[in-house]
Amino acid sequence: DLEMKIELIDLTEDNMKQCFELKVASNQMQYIASNEDSWKSAKENEEVARPFVIFCDEKIVGFTMFAFDKEYDDPNDRYWLWRFMIDERLQGNGYGTVALQVIIQYFREHGANNIRLSTKETNTTALSMYRKAGFRDTGEMNDEEIVLQLDL
Repeated sequence: DLEMKIELIDLTEDNMKQCFELKVASNQMQYIASNEDSWKSAKENEEVARPFVIFCDEKIVGFTMFAFDKEYDDPNDRYWLWRFMIDERLQGNGYGTVALQVIIQYFREHGANNIRLSTKETNTTALSMYRKAGFRDTGEMNDEEIVLQLDL
């Protein structure tokens, strides 16, 4: 594995333009909102949404957003990996795998008991990465998407 130093940096007015220029590969667009749309969702859900750029080697390589809803009734349903993407030009270089470990660490350090995410069953590349990292299928559905969970 490359010695990657991946950091999560708050999405701000300063790095926003760069972040919005990142795109997933065209065959993945059906699976994820654009970063700009995610930012709008973050603004609408300011108390739970935590948007970050994924930063490595002096550049922004991706975007991720978490939902932390500590007040939510069900303690198993409070922490979500809501968005996670690596720019299409950089995919296949291991950024996603390393970034996912950094993301898991963030949830751990911020008191989450688990991490949940949902994606379409056909999103096989992403699913295989999540499963390798220890996420398990819960058997639940979120609209058209399957829900995975990693217990911390």
